[in-house]
Amino acid sequence: MYNRVLENKIKEKVNAGKAIVLVGARQVGKTTLINNILKNENYLFLDADDPTIRNLLSNPNTEQIRSILADNKTVFLDEAQRIDGIGLTLKIITDQFKDVQLFVSGSSSFDLGNKLNEPLTGRKWEYELFPISWEEYENKLGFLKSEQQIENRLLYGFYPDVLNNQGTEKEILKNLVNSYLYRDILAFSDIRKPEVLERLLQALALQIGNEVNYNELSQIVGVNKNTIQKYVEILEKGYIVFRLNSFSRNVRNEIKRNRKIYFYDNGIRNMIIGNFNQLDLRIDKGALWENFLISERLKQNNYKETFAKMYFWRTKQKQEIDFVEENENGIVGYEFKWKAKNKVRLPETFVKAYNAKTEIIDRDNFRKFVTIKKASA
Repeated sequence: MYNRVLENKIKEKVNAGKAIVLVGARQVGKTTLINNILKNENYLFLDADDPTIRNLLSNPNTEQIRSILADNKTVFLDEAQRIDGIGLTLKIITDQFKDVQLFVSGSSSFDLGNKLNEPLTGRKWEYELFPISWEEYENKLGFLKSEQQIENRLLYGFYPDVLNNQGTEKEILKNLVNSYLYRDILAFSDIRKPEVLERLLQALALQIGNEVNYNELSQIVGVNKNTIQKYVEILEKGYIVFRLNSFSRNVRNEIKRNRKIYFYDNGIRNMIIGNFNQLDLRIDKGALWENFLISERLKQNNYKETFAKMYFWRTKQKQEIDFVEENENGIVGYEFKWKAKNKVRLPETFVKAYNAKTEIIDRDNFRKFVTIKKASA
């Protein structure tokens, strides 16, 4: 059991008059986290994977809901996206049963159906849960053991089942990809051609760290640009990939509209391309390192509510910065190296134009980048 950063934050919202909603990809530990928060409570557990539960909660009236809830003051509905009309059902519970604390979890497809946002506007605290973060990992294993495992984490990622079953990582990742990436996404979206999704994922996996051009992807995958854009948006909503847009304000030759696409988890990315070779045998070591750092930073910014905005930067003359972060304290440009040389410097054009700070993040100092102690003051 990994202690999750979100646990205390969620506990603070219990009995504050709103539903607590936890979203994220399948198998990242949502059910485990909520069960742990409620371990000393008597609560009603409703598993929407159960057909009987789905039928009971599909468009019930207030009296039917009253019968289902009985005298329970705490209710946990798991995998809520599987229930038709669930948004209105949860709205009735939060509006009509004020003394009931509602916990709701939903997998990636939860957002694909967009079933909760409008009915529960102003009635929910919503949190995103990602695979185990480096901070959570190090808190459990300790500094030395986690340091010894860094290369394995770049290869196999941070899904809880992967971490808890050393020696069978590839088998677990294969099952995750086959059941969650393809089956779940296809079931809850209108993607008609799974082979197109597979080709797109492979193309994206081979381009992490590089700018992604939808026109080029359409030629590689064999569908039009609009279809590529639609599929990428579905993969983003599915917590499989996320994008960084280019940072552009006032330098004339800056790239303004391009984007880079990263995976939330290195293990998922490596399974998609079927490559688990050791780091010293790989030509994509730098890309794996970059994907790890940026995905970890995203977790931290989200969990710690830093409100930082994340970008990359490049000019038409190919001056570039791997990662740019902007918050109320200013702008920082980061360059990522597995082993940094002493004389690495970021472009003066960027530094002067934005009065930016710069940092080189490498194998020796990465911990300060992937662990934010508190939100910016």
